[in-house]
Amino acid sequence: MRILGKGKTAQAIKDIYVEAVLFDDNDKDIYDINSDELTVVSPGIPPNNYLVQNTKNKISDYDLFLKDDIFTIWISGTNGKTTTTSMLYHLLKDDGFSYGGNIGVPLAKIKNEKKLILETSSFTLHYTSKVKPNIYILLPITPDHLSWHGNFREYEESKLKPLSLMTKNDTAIIPVKYKSYKTNAKTIYYDSSDDLSMIFDIDIDKVDFKEPFLMDSLLALGVSKIITNNLKYKKINSFIQDPHKIEEFTDKNGNLWVDDSKATNIDATIQALKGYKDKRIFLILGGDDKGVNLKPLFEEFNKYEVEIFSIGTNTDKLYNLSNQYNIKCNTSYKLENAIEKIIQNLKLNIKNCVVLLSPAAASLDQYSSYKHRGEEFKRLIVSKNTN
Repeated sequence: MRILGKGKTAQAIKDIYVEAVLFDDNDKDIYDINSDELTVVSPGIPPNNYLVQNTKNKISDYDLFLKDDIFTIWISGTNGKTTTTSMLYHLLKDDGFSYGGNIGVPLAKIKNEKKLILETSSFTLHYTSKVKPNIYILLPITPDHLSWHGNFREYEESKLKPLSLMTKNDTAIIPVKYKSYKTNAKTIYYDSSDDLSMIFDIDIDKVDFKEPFLMDSLLALGVSKIITNNLKYKKINSFIQDPHKIEEFTDKNGNLWVDDSKATNIDATIQALKGYKDKRIFLILGGDDKGVNLKPLFEEFNKYEVEIFSIGTNTDKLYNLSNQYNIKCNTSYKLENAIEKIIQNLKLNIKNCVVLLSPAAASLDQYSSYKHRGEEFKRLIVSKNTN
């Protein structure tokens, strides 16, 4: 067996298949492009990669490890899949379910489990062609990872791919937009949280979460009801959201700050803005936007009182778009500079405002992860407010 990649997923597979050989771009000269050997492709490697394009017998880690006797729930979509996965595991862990995939534990490290909840990326789905979920939860799809997939249609097709593999004994919960997409699975279509509440007979007044987490909680409750025939209101309301996702806190002066560093695409930022429509928003925006068209985000800004503080590699791009849409943009380049400028604004005793870090971009241009970016955001707020 061969493994393309040398990262977390590849190393986890190597620990099990000790005779497997790992390859990456540094190994082009020794890679046999004529080999028929089974080759597992790590999800981070794009399809236009030289090694991928010159490999005949490709599979994903899902194809390698998932067997027919394992009951699986896959969760995908653009935004909310981590939250939905975590919520569903919170509801079903006492019913024998484990979780992993794109969240937490790599599939190769999950041992002897027969019930799995898997957060599933479009990268993994692209390379998966043999196995399928018993239940597939698909959250709304909006443009993301276009530099990896090449275009939105390819990204969308990867997310929809499991539907073509599912059988009449499986269940797919998918946006109504894809009602015409062919599948043999039992289908449940939705367009909003209200739809989900009616479909699963959920009393929204008994659920503590608000959008954008309301839809995630309703999907989790609905699937939990399918599995257990119960609506676990008390259990879902005890769920604690992970950091860096619309995480609110105040500084020593009572100013509201929001860490939404996990918002790595424009739809996530649009969802975050909805919670602050009645406030003046100082928005820290920018990073690696992965080649996405940002104009829909700027069109959304017309609904709000927004002032942008741009950071990251697309700072100048954001400044130019701001000029086109007549939005004030402070070119900051670095998070520290943005926070310093915002604190100066806050000293003017501006009322009813919120500082929102919701970058609509990945963090790897300046940070090791969105978590690193979020932690630095909070650290800087404390340090700058003590000066």
